[in-house]
Amino acid sequence: MAQRLTTFSKFLITLLIVAAVFFAGRYFLTGTEAGRNLSEQAGQVDSGSSDNNSSTTTTPRKNTSSKADGNTIKVGVVTWGGYAGGQYFNEGFEANKLSRFYKDYGFTVEFKILDDFDASRAAFKNDEVHLLWATIDAFPTEVEALSAYDPKVVFQADWSRGGDAIVARRGINTVSELRGKKIAVAELTPSHSFLLWLLDAGGLTINDVTLVKQASAIDAAAAFKAKQVDAAVVWSPDDEDCVTSVPGARILENTKSASHIIADVFIAKNAYIQANKEKLAQLYEGWMTGAAEINSNDGNKRKAAKILAEAFEGFDESMTYNAINNVRLCTDGDNKNFFGLNRNYKNVTGESLYTKMTNVYRGLGFAGNDVPNWRLIRYSGLAQNSNLSGPAQAAEGAKVFTKVKESDKKKKAIATKAVSISFRTGEFKLDENSKYIIDNEFVDIAKAFTNSRIRIEGNTDNTGSYANNKSLSLKRAQSVANYLVSTYNMPRNRFIVVGNGPDKPVADNGTAAGKAKNRRTDFELVPE
Repeated sequence: MAQRLTTFSKFLITLLIVAAVFFAGRYFLTGTEAGRNLSEQAGQVDSGSSDNNSSTTTTPRKNTSSKADGNTIKVGVVTWGGYAGGQYFNEGFEANKLSRFYKDYGFTVEFKILDDFDASRAAFKNDEVHLLWATIDAFPTEVEALSAYDPKVVFQADWSRGGDAIVARRGINTVSELRGKKIAVAELTPSHSFLLWLLDAGGLTINDVTLVKQASAIDAAAAFKAKQVDAAVVWSPDDEDCVTSVPGARILENTKSASHIIADVFIAKNAYIQANKEKLAQLYEGWMTGAAEINSNDGNKRKAAKILAEAFEGFDESMTYNAINNVRLCTDGDNKNFFGLNRNYKNVTGESLYTKMTNVYRGLGFAGNDVPNWRLIRYSGLAQNSNLSGPAQAAEGAKVFTKVKESDKKKKAIATKAVSISFRTGEFKLDENSKYIIDNEFVDIAKAFTNSRIRIEGNTDNTGSYANNKSLSLKRAQSVANYLVSTYNMPRNRFIVVGNGPDKPVADNGTAAGKAKNRRTDFELVPE
Protein backbone atom coordinates (compact mmCIF):
# COMPACT_ATOMS: atom_id res chain seq x y z
CA MET A 1 0.00 0.00 0.00
CA ALA A 2 1.38 3.41 -0.95
CA GLN A 3 2.55 5.62 1.87
CA ARG A 4 1.63 9.29 2.15
CA LEU A 5 4.58 11.70 1.87
CA THR A 6 5.37 13.72 4.92
CA THR A 7 5.47 17.52 4.82
CA PHE A 8 9.25 17.45 5.13
CA SER A 9 9.59 15.01 2.22
CA LYS A 10 7.46 17.27 0.03
CA PHE A 11 9.73 20.18 0.92
CA LEU A 12 12.85 18.24 -0.06
CA ILE A 13 11.37 17.20 -3.42
CA THR A 14 10.29 20.77 -4.18
CA LEU A 15 13.74 22.04 -3.31
CA LEU A 16 15.37 19.51 -5.66
CA ILE A 17 13.04 20.47 -8.54
CA VAL A 18 13.74 24.19 -8.06
CA ALA A 19 17.47 23.52 -7.96
CA ALA A 20 17.31 21.44 -11.14
CA VAL A 21 15.40 24.20 -12.96
CA PHE A 22 17.86 26.84 -11.72
CA PHE A 23 20.98 25.00 -12.84
CA ALA A 24 19.42 24.00 -16.18
CA GLY A 25 18.49 27.64 -16.84
CA ARG A 26 21.92 28.85 -15.80
CA TYR A 27 23.56 26.39 -18.19
CA PHE A 28 21.30 27.55 -21.04
CA LEU A 29 22.13 31.25 -20.49
CA THR A 30 25.88 30.80 -20.05
CA GLY A 31 26.71 27.56 -21.80
CA THR A 32 24.92 27.94 -25.11
CA GLU A 33 25.21 30.56 -27.89
CA ALA A 34 21.42 31.05 -27.99
CA GLY A 35 21.32 31.66 -24.27
CA ARG A 36 24.21 34.12 -24.35
CA ASN A 37 22.58 36.09 -27.18
CA LEU A 38 19.29 36.24 -25.26
CA SER A 39 21.08 37.40 -22.14
CA GLU A 40 23.00 40.09 -24.00
CA GLN A 41 19.87 41.39 -25.75
CA ALA A 42 18.07 41.66 -22.44
CA GLY A 43 21.01 43.44 -20.81
CA GLN A 44 21.85 45.95 -23.52
CA VAL A 45 21.62 49.67 -22.77
CA ASP A 46 21.48 52.55 -25.19
CA SER A 47 25.08 53.43 -26.04
CA GLY A 48 24.26 56.96 -27.08
CA SER A 49 22.89 58.75 -30.10
CA SER A 50 25.12 59.56 -33.01
CA ASP A 51 23.81 63.11 -32.81
CA ASN A 52 26.98 65.18 -32.51
CA ASN A 53 25.22 67.88 -30.52
CA SER A 54 23.76 65.68 -27.78
CA SER A 55 25.47 64.47 -24.63
CA THR A 56 25.62 60.74 -23.96
CA THR A 57 24.53 60.07 -20.39
CA THR A 58 24.98 56.30 -20.30
CA THR A 59 27.25 55.31 -17.42
CA PRO A 60 30.33 53.57 -18.85
CA ARG A 61 30.95 50.11 -17.43
CA LYS A 62 32.82 46.93 -18.19
CA ASN A 63 31.31 45.62 -21.38
CA THR A 64 29.83 42.21 -21.94
CA SER A 65 32.67 40.35 -23.62
CA SER A 66 32.25 38.82 -27.03
CA LYS A 67 35.03 36.43 -27.87
CA ALA A 68 37.09 37.81 -30.76
CA ASP A 69 36.67 35.80 -33.95
CA GLY A 70 36.92 36.18 -37.72
CA ASN A 71 34.39 39.00 -37.58
CA THR A 72 36.57 41.07 -35.24
CA ILE A 73 38.92 43.87 -36.27
CA LYS A 74 41.91 43.81 -33.91
CA VAL A 75 43.59 47.18 -33.34
CA GLY A 76 47.00 47.59 -31.69
CA VAL A 77 47.31 50.77 -29.60
CA VAL A 78 49.45 52.30 -26.85
CA THR A 79 48.48 54.06 -23.62
CA TRP A 80 47.57 57.35 -25.32
CA GLY A 81 44.51 59.59 -25.48
CA GLY A 82 44.51 60.02 -29.25
CA TYR A 83 42.58 56.85 -30.08
CA ALA A 84 39.59 57.72 -27.90
CA GLY A 85 37.26 58.19 -30.87
CA GLY A 86 37.32 54.49 -31.73
CA GLN A 87 37.37 53.25 -28.13
CA TYR A 88 34.41 55.46 -27.19
CA PHE A 89 32.39 54.30 -30.21
CA ASN A 90 33.28 50.71 -29.26
CA GLU A 91 32.03 51.18 -25.67
CA GLY A 92 35.38 49.95 -24.39
CA PHE A 93 38.49 48.06 -25.42
CA GLU A 94 37.11 44.53 -25.57
CA ALA A 95 35.22 43.01 -28.49
CA ASN A 96 31.60 43.26 -27.34
CA LYS A 97 28.03 43.39 -28.58
CA LEU A 98 27.22 46.61 -26.77
CA SER A 99 29.61 48.29 -29.22
CA ARG A 100 28.12 50.66 -31.77
CA PHE A 101 30.38 49.00 -34.32
CA TYR A 102 28.42 45.80 -33.67
CA LYS A 103 25.01 47.49 -33.47
CA ASP A 104 25.48 49.63 -36.59
CA TYR A 105 27.68 47.45 -38.77
CA GLY A 106 27.55 43.91 -37.39
CA PHE A 107 31.23 43.36 -36.53
CA THR A 108 33.21 43.68 -33.31
CA VAL A 109 36.42 45.57 -32.56
CA GLU A 110 39.12 44.67 -30.05
CA PHE A 111 41.77 47.15 -28.87
CA LYS A 112 45.02 45.57 -27.69
CA ILE A 113 47.35 47.75 -25.59
CA LEU A 114 50.87 47.11 -26.86
CA ASP A 115 53.13 49.67 -25.21
CA ASP A 116 56.29 47.70 -26.05
CA PHE A 117 57.32 48.84 -29.52
CA ASP A 118 58.99 45.61 -30.65
CA ALA A 119 56.12 43.48 -29.34
CA SER A 120 53.61 45.64 -31.20
CA ARG A 121 55.45 45.23 -34.49
CA ALA A 122 55.72 41.48 -33.95
CA ALA A 123 51.96 41.33 -33.34
CA PHE A 124 51.36 43.15 -36.63
CA LYS A 125 53.63 40.81 -38.58
CA ASN A 126 51.94 37.74 -37.05
CA ASP A 127 48.38 38.99 -37.77
CA GLU A 128 47.62 39.27 -34.05
CA VAL A 129 46.43 42.79 -34.86
CA HIS A 130 45.05 44.01 -38.17
CA LEU A 131 45.57 47.74 -37.62
CA LEU A 132 48.57 49.14 -35.74
CA TRP A 133 49.43 52.58 -34.41
CA ALA A 134 52.35 54.52 -35.85
CA THR A 135 53.35 58.17 -36.13
CA ILE A 136 53.94 59.44 -39.62
CA ASP A 137 56.94 61.52 -38.51
CA ALA A 138 58.85 58.42 -37.31
CA PHE A 139 57.44 55.94 -39.82
CA PRO A 140 60.30 56.46 -42.31
CA THR A 141 62.67 54.83 -39.79
CA GLU A 142 60.72 51.55 -39.73
CA VAL A 143 58.87 51.19 -43.01
CA GLU A 144 61.77 49.48 -44.79
CA ALA A 145 61.78 46.70 -42.19
CA LEU A 146 58.04 46.17 -42.80
CA SER A 147 58.28 46.13 -46.60
CA ALA A 148 57.52 42.39 -46.86
CA TYR A 149 54.07 43.11 -45.37
CA ASP A 150 53.23 45.99 -47.75
CA PRO A 151 51.95 48.34 -45.01
CA LYS A 152 49.62 51.23 -45.88
CA VAL A 153 48.54 54.26 -43.84
CA VAL A 154 44.73 54.01 -43.72
CA PHE A 155 43.70 56.98 -41.56
CA GLN A 156 44.93 59.62 -39.14
CA ALA A 157 43.71 59.40 -35.54
CA ASP A 158 45.14 62.58 -34.01
CA TRP A 159 47.64 65.40 -33.85
CA SER A 160 49.60 65.66 -30.60
CA ARG A 161 48.62 68.93 -28.87
CA GLY A 162 50.51 69.02 -25.58
CA GLY A 163 50.99 65.28 -25.21
CA ASP A 164 54.70 65.65 -26.00
CA ALA A 165 56.96 68.17 -24.28
CA ILE A 166 60.58 69.14 -23.66
CA VAL A 167 61.35 69.86 -20.02
CA ALA A 168 64.52 71.72 -19.03
CA ARG A 169 66.37 72.42 -15.80
CA ARG A 170 66.72 75.82 -14.17
CA GLY A 171 68.56 78.34 -16.33
CA ILE A 172 67.50 76.95 -19.72
CA ASN A 173 64.83 79.25 -21.10
CA THR A 174 65.40 79.14 -24.86
CA VAL A 175 66.37 76.58 -27.45
CA SER A 176 69.75 78.24 -27.99
CA GLU A 177 70.59 77.55 -24.35
CA LEU A 178 70.39 73.80 -25.06
CA ARG A 179 73.70 74.06 -26.93
CA GLY A 180 76.21 71.66 -25.36
CA LYS A 181 73.61 70.25 -22.93
CA LYS A 182 72.66 66.63 -22.27
CA ILE A 183 69.15 65.74 -23.45
CA ALA A 184 67.39 62.44 -22.67
CA VAL A 185 65.30 61.18 -25.58
CA ALA A 186 63.80 57.92 -26.84
CA GLU A 187 65.52 57.56 -30.19
CA LEU A 188 63.47 56.95 -33.37
CA THR A 189 60.19 57.82 -31.67
CA PRO A 190 57.91 60.86 -31.87
CA SER A 191 60.03 62.35 -29.07
CA HIS A 192 63.07 62.23 -31.34
CA SER A 193 61.17 63.93 -34.16
CA PHE A 194 59.94 66.70 -31.86
CA LEU A 195 63.48 67.41 -30.63
CA LEU A 196 64.84 67.59 -34.18
CA TRP A 197 62.17 70.11 -35.19
CA LEU A 198 62.72 72.30 -32.13
CA LEU A 199 66.48 72.37 -32.57
CA ASP A 200 66.02 73.40 -36.21
CA ALA A 201 63.66 76.19 -35.16
CA GLY A 202 66.36 77.43 -32.80
CA GLY A 203 69.12 77.35 -35.40
CA LEU A 204 70.77 74.24 -33.87
CA THR A 205 71.37 70.70 -35.07
CA ILE A 206 71.59 67.38 -33.27
CA ASN A 207 75.38 67.82 -33.29
CA ASP A 208 75.06 70.88 -31.04
CA VAL A 209 73.70 68.82 -28.12
CA THR A 210 74.56 65.54 -26.39
CA LEU A 211 71.85 62.91 -26.72
CA VAL A 212 71.36 60.51 -23.83
CA LYS A 213 69.42 57.70 -25.48
CA GLN A 214 66.53 56.14 -23.59
CA ALA A 215 64.30 53.14 -24.20
CA SER A 216 61.12 55.20 -23.81
CA ALA A 217 59.79 58.64 -22.93
CA ILE A 218 59.05 57.27 -19.45
CA ASP A 219 62.75 56.46 -19.01
CA ALA A 220 63.66 59.93 -20.31
CA ALA A 221 61.49 61.47 -17.60
CA ALA A 222 63.13 59.27 -14.96
CA ALA A 223 66.59 60.39 -16.10
CA PHE A 224 65.55 64.04 -15.84
CA LYS A 225 64.05 63.61 -12.38
CA ALA A 226 67.26 61.87 -11.29
CA LYS A 227 69.14 64.98 -12.54
CA GLN A 228 71.24 62.90 -14.93
CA VAL A 229 70.48 65.24 -17.85
CA ASP A 230 69.79 68.92 -18.46
CA ALA A 231 66.61 68.36 -20.47
CA ALA A 232 64.35 65.54 -21.63
CA VAL A 233 61.64 64.88 -24.18
CA VAL A 234 58.70 63.37 -22.31
CA TRP A 235 55.01 62.53 -22.62
CA SER A 236 52.15 64.02 -20.63
CA PRO A 237 51.54 63.72 -17.66
CA ASP A 238 55.26 63.10 -17.02
CA ASP A 239 55.99 66.69 -18.07
CA GLU A 240 54.10 68.09 -15.09
CA ASP A 241 55.65 65.49 -12.80
CA CYS A 242 59.14 66.50 -13.96
CA VAL A 243 58.48 70.17 -13.28
CA THR A 244 57.13 69.35 -9.82
CA SER A 245 59.97 66.97 -8.98
CA VAL A 246 62.92 69.14 -10.09
CA PRO A 247 63.06 72.61 -8.48
CA GLY A 248 63.28 75.38 -11.05
CA ALA A 249 62.47 73.10 -13.99
CA ARG A 250 60.13 74.30 -16.72
CA ILE A 251 58.40 73.10 -19.85
CA LEU A 252 60.53 74.63 -22.59
CA GLU A 253 58.06 73.80 -25.36
CA ASN A 254 55.30 71.32 -26.08
CA THR A 255 53.07 70.27 -28.95
CA LYS A 256 50.34 72.74 -28.05
CA SER A 257 52.48 75.20 -30.00
CA ALA A 258 54.33 72.66 -32.12
CA SER A 259 50.96 71.53 -33.35
CA HIS A 260 51.72 69.78 -36.65
CA ILE A 261 54.75 67.58 -35.97
CA ILE A 262 53.46 64.36 -34.41
CA ALA A 263 50.60 62.71 -36.29
CA ASP A 264 49.24 59.38 -35.04
CA VAL A 265 48.05 57.12 -37.85
CA PHE A 266 47.01 53.51 -38.29
CA ILE A 267 48.64 51.14 -40.72
CA ALA A 268 47.33 47.88 -42.19
CA LYS A 269 48.70 45.26 -44.54
CA ASN A 270 47.61 45.85 -48.11
CA ALA A 271 46.30 42.29 -48.34
CA TYR A 272 44.03 42.92 -45.35
CA ILE A 273 42.79 46.20 -46.86
CA GLN A 274 41.91 44.59 -50.17
CA ALA A 275 40.00 41.78 -48.43
CA ASN A 276 38.12 44.06 -45.99
CA LYS A 277 37.43 47.37 -47.77
CA GLU A 278 33.78 47.61 -46.72
CA LYS A 279 34.48 46.69 -43.11
CA LEU A 280 37.35 49.20 -42.89
CA ALA A 281 35.15 51.92 -44.40
CA GLN A 282 32.61 51.24 -41.64
CA LEU A 283 35.32 51.22 -38.97
CA TYR A 284 36.50 54.61 -40.24
CA GLU A 285 32.97 56.01 -40.30
CA GLY A 286 32.27 54.90 -36.73
CA TRP A 287 35.65 56.07 -35.46
CA MET A 288 35.26 59.53 -37.02
CA THR A 289 31.73 59.75 -35.61
CA GLY A 290 33.08 58.97 -32.15
CA ALA A 291 35.86 61.53 -32.48
CA ALA A 292 33.41 64.24 -33.59
CA GLU A 293 31.06 63.51 -30.68
CA ILE A 294 33.93 63.78 -28.19
CA ASN A 295 35.24 66.99 -29.77
CA SER A 296 31.84 68.68 -29.66
CA ASN A 297 30.50 67.62 -26.26
CA ASP A 298 32.23 67.57 -22.86
CA GLY A 299 29.87 64.90 -21.52
CA ASN A 300 30.96 62.58 -24.29
CA LYS A 301 34.60 63.42 -23.58
CA ARG A 302 34.17 62.50 -19.92
CA LYS A 303 32.53 59.23 -20.91
CA ALA A 304 35.52 58.51 -23.16
CA ALA A 305 37.88 59.38 -20.30
CA LYS A 306 36.13 56.82 -18.09
CA ILE A 307 36.49 54.15 -20.77
CA LEU A 308 40.22 54.90 -21.04
CA ALA A 309 40.69 54.94 -17.24
CA GLU A 310 39.18 51.46 -17.02
CA ALA A 311 41.71 50.18 -19.56
CA PHE A 312 44.88 52.14 -18.61
CA GLU A 313 46.61 50.78 -15.56
CA GLY A 314 47.54 53.50 -13.08
CA PHE A 315 45.43 56.22 -14.75
CA ASP A 316 42.40 57.83 -13.13
CA GLU A 317 39.65 59.67 -15.03
CA SER A 318 41.17 63.11 -14.53
CA MET A 319 44.42 61.90 -16.10
CA THR A 320 42.72 60.29 -19.11
CA TYR A 321 40.52 63.38 -19.54
CA ASN A 322 43.69 65.50 -19.74
CA ALA A 323 45.21 62.95 -22.11
CA ILE A 324 42.30 63.48 -24.51
CA ASN A 325 42.67 67.25 -24.14
CA ASN A 326 46.33 66.93 -25.14
CA VAL A 327 45.44 65.81 -28.68
CA ARG A 328 43.32 66.88 -31.59
CA LEU A 329 41.03 63.93 -32.30
CA CYS A 330 40.91 63.96 -36.09
CA THR A 331 37.63 64.07 -37.99
CA ASP A 332 36.83 63.18 -41.58
CA GLY A 333 37.68 66.75 -42.63
CA ASP A 334 41.08 66.51 -40.93
CA ASN A 335 41.75 63.25 -42.75
CA LYS A 336 40.84 64.79 -46.09
CA ASN A 337 43.43 67.50 -45.38
CA PHE A 338 45.99 64.97 -44.21
CA PHE A 339 45.67 62.87 -47.36
CA GLY A 340 45.82 65.93 -49.64
CA LEU A 341 42.20 65.64 -50.78
CA ASN A 342 41.44 69.32 -50.08
CA ARG A 343 43.20 71.52 -52.64
CA ASN A 344 42.56 74.65 -50.60
CA TYR A 345 44.47 73.29 -47.58
CA LYS A 346 48.01 74.69 -47.39
CA ASN A 347 49.24 73.45 -44.05
CA VAL A 348 50.98 70.18 -43.12
CA THR A 349 49.84 67.06 -44.98
CA GLY A 350 50.80 63.46 -44.44
CA GLU A 351 52.92 63.60 -47.59
CA SER A 352 54.82 66.75 -46.62
CA LEU A 353 55.56 65.50 -43.09
CA TYR A 354 56.53 61.99 -44.20
CA THR A 355 58.78 63.32 -46.99
CA LYS A 356 60.42 65.90 -44.72
CA MET A 357 61.20 63.35 -42.00
CA THR A 358 62.40 60.78 -44.53
CA ASN A 359 65.05 63.27 -45.63
CA VAL A 360 65.91 64.24 -42.04
CA TYR A 361 66.28 60.68 -40.77
CA ARG A 362 68.12 59.62 -43.93
CA GLY A 363 70.62 62.41 -43.30
CA LEU A 364 71.15 61.08 -39.77
CA GLY A 365 71.62 57.52 -41.02
CA PHE A 366 68.37 56.18 -39.55
CA ALA A 367 66.58 55.69 -42.87
CA GLY A 368 67.97 54.06 -46.00
CA ASN A 369 67.55 54.66 -49.69
CA ASP A 370 64.69 52.16 -49.94
CA VAL A 371 62.14 54.19 -47.95
CA PRO A 372 59.12 54.13 -50.28
CA ASN A 373 57.47 57.23 -51.67
CA TRP A 374 54.36 58.50 -49.86
CA ARG A 375 52.11 57.38 -52.72
CA LEU A 376 53.24 53.80 -52.15
CA ILE A 377 52.45 53.71 -48.43
CA ARG A 378 49.17 55.56 -48.23
CA TYR A 379 45.64 54.25 -48.76
CA SER A 380 43.36 57.29 -48.98
CA GLY A 381 40.22 55.40 -49.97
CA LEU A 382 38.59 55.60 -46.53
CA ALA A 383 38.68 59.40 -46.41
CA GLN A 384 38.07 59.83 -50.14
CA ASN A 385 34.95 57.65 -50.25
CA SER A 386 33.35 58.59 -46.93
CA ASN A 387 29.86 60.09 -46.76
CA LEU A 388 30.33 61.91 -43.46
CA SER A 389 29.14 65.50 -43.31
CA GLY A 390 28.08 68.27 -40.94
CA PRO A 391 29.98 70.87 -38.89
CA ALA A 392 31.31 68.32 -36.39
CA GLN A 393 33.13 66.48 -39.20
CA ALA A 394 34.74 69.65 -40.56
CA ALA A 395 38.48 70.04 -40.40
CA GLU A 396 40.02 71.98 -37.56
CA GLY A 397 40.13 75.71 -38.26
CA ALA A 398 43.24 77.87 -38.07
CA LYS A 399 44.15 79.44 -34.75
CA VAL A 400 42.81 82.97 -34.35
CA PHE A 401 45.51 85.36 -33.13
CA THR A 402 44.72 88.59 -31.33
CA LYS A 403 46.06 91.86 -32.66
CA VAL A 404 49.78 92.33 -32.03
CA LYS A 405 50.62 94.54 -29.03
CA GLU A 406 53.66 96.75 -28.63
CA SER A 407 54.86 94.50 -25.79
CA ASP A 408 54.99 91.54 -28.19
CA LYS A 409 57.94 93.16 -29.95
CA LYS A 410 60.10 92.64 -26.86
CA LYS A 411 58.63 89.37 -25.56
CA LYS A 412 61.26 86.66 -25.03
CA ALA A 413 61.37 84.15 -27.86
CA ILE A 414 61.55 80.39 -27.35
CA ALA A 415 63.56 79.81 -30.53
CA THR A 416 65.37 82.04 -33.00
CA LYS A 417 66.56 81.06 -36.47
CA ALA A 418 68.65 83.49 -38.48
CA VAL A 419 68.18 83.33 -42.25
CA SER A 420 70.25 85.28 -44.75
CA ILE A 421 67.95 86.96 -47.25
CA SER A 422 69.69 89.18 -49.75
CA PHE A 423 68.16 92.47 -50.88
CA ARG A 424 69.53 94.88 -53.45
CA THR A 425 70.99 98.00 -51.89
CA GLY A 426 68.21 100.30 -50.73
CA GLU A 427 65.44 97.85 -51.79
CA PHE A 428 62.97 95.83 -49.74
CA LYS A 429 61.11 93.74 -52.28
CA LEU A 430 61.71 89.98 -52.29
CA ASP A 431 63.22 88.49 -55.44
CA GLU A 432 62.66 84.88 -56.50
CA ASN A 433 65.83 83.67 -54.84
CA SER A 434 64.81 85.25 -51.53
CA LYS A 435 61.41 83.55 -51.74
CA TYR A 436 63.14 80.22 -52.35
CA ILE A 437 65.29 80.71 -49.24
CA ILE A 438 62.20 81.46 -47.13
CA ASP A 439 60.38 78.44 -48.59
CA ASN A 440 63.32 76.16 -47.94
CA GLU A 441 64.53 77.34 -44.55
CA PHE A 442 61.50 78.60 -42.67
CA VAL A 443 58.08 77.73 -44.10
CA ASP A 444 58.12 74.17 -42.76
CA ILE A 445 58.89 75.46 -39.27
CA ALA A 446 56.11 78.05 -39.49
CA LYS A 447 53.63 75.34 -40.48
CA ALA A 448 54.80 72.88 -37.83
CA PHE A 449 54.55 75.46 -35.02
CA THR A 450 51.16 76.72 -36.20
CA ASN A 451 50.01 77.85 -32.76
CA SER A 452 53.06 80.05 -32.07
CA ARG A 453 53.41 83.66 -33.02
CA ILE A 454 56.26 84.48 -35.39
CA ARG A 455 58.39 87.55 -34.90
CA ILE A 456 60.25 88.64 -38.03
CA GLU A 457 63.14 90.99 -37.31
CA GLY A 458 64.94 92.79 -40.10
CA ASN A 459 68.61 93.66 -39.46
CA THR A 460 71.23 95.67 -41.37
CA ASP A 461 74.92 96.47 -41.11
CA ASN A 462 75.99 100.03 -40.20
CA THR A 463 76.50 101.29 -43.75
CA GLY A 464 74.50 104.44 -44.46
CA SER A 465 72.37 106.57 -42.18
CA TYR A 466 70.86 105.14 -39.03
CA ALA A 467 67.35 106.38 -39.84
CA ASN A 468 67.43 104.90 -43.32
CA ASN A 469 68.61 101.53 -41.99
CA LYS A 470 65.84 101.41 -39.39
CA SER A 471 63.17 102.20 -41.98
CA LEU A 472 64.60 99.81 -44.56
CA SER A 473 64.90 96.90 -42.10
CA LEU A 474 61.26 97.30 -41.09
CA LYS A 475 60.10 97.33 -44.73
CA ARG A 476 62.17 94.22 -45.46
CA ALA A 477 60.72 92.35 -42.48
CA GLN A 478 57.22 93.39 -43.53
CA SER A 479 57.78 92.14 -47.07
CA VAL A 480 58.65 88.69 -45.65
CA ALA A 481 55.46 88.66 -43.55
CA ASN A 482 53.39 89.75 -46.55
CA TYR A 483 54.84 86.90 -48.61
CA LEU A 484 53.93 84.29 -45.96
CA VAL A 485 50.40 85.68 -45.69
CA SER A 486 49.72 85.85 -49.43
CA THR A 487 51.40 82.59 -50.44
CA TYR A 488 50.60 80.31 -47.50
CA ASN A 489 47.41 81.85 -46.08
CA MET A 490 49.02 82.41 -42.68
CA PRO A 491 47.03 84.77 -40.39
CA ARG A 492 48.33 88.34 -40.59
CA ASN A 493 47.90 88.84 -36.85
CA ARG A 494 50.29 85.97 -36.25
CA PHE A 495 53.28 88.09 -37.29
CA ILE A 496 55.19 90.54 -35.14
CA VAL A 497 57.22 92.69 -37.50
CA VAL A 498 60.28 94.55 -36.19
CA GLY A 499 62.98 96.63 -37.89
CA ASN A 500 66.18 96.71 -35.83
CA GLY A 501 68.37 98.51 -38.34
CA PRO A 502 71.99 98.13 -37.15
CA ASP A 503 71.08 97.83 -33.44
CA LYS A 504 71.51 94.03 -33.07
CA PRO A 505 74.75 93.04 -34.79
CA VAL A 506 75.96 89.43 -34.43
CA ALA A 507 79.38 90.10 -35.97
CA ASP A 508 81.97 92.84 -36.40
CA ASN A 509 80.76 95.59 -38.73
CA GLY A 510 84.42 96.46 -39.33
CA THR A 511 84.84 93.57 -41.77
CA ALA A 512 83.04 92.62 -44.97
CA ALA A 513 82.28 89.15 -43.58
CA GLY A 514 80.86 90.67 -40.41
CA LYS A 515 78.67 93.08 -42.35
CA ALA A 516 77.28 90.17 -44.38
CA LYS A 517 76.32 88.28 -41.21
CA ASN A 518 74.58 91.34 -39.82
CA ARG A 519 72.43 91.75 -42.93
CA ARG A 520 70.03 89.02 -41.85
CA THR A 521 66.42 88.29 -41.06
CA ASP A 522 65.62 86.59 -37.74
CA PHE A 523 62.60 84.31 -37.45
CA GLU A 524 61.50 83.80 -33.84
CA LEU A 525 58.84 81.62 -32.25
CA VAL A 526 57.09 83.66 -29.58
CA PRO A 527 54.48 82.31 -27.13
CA GLU A 528 51.17 84.18 -27.24
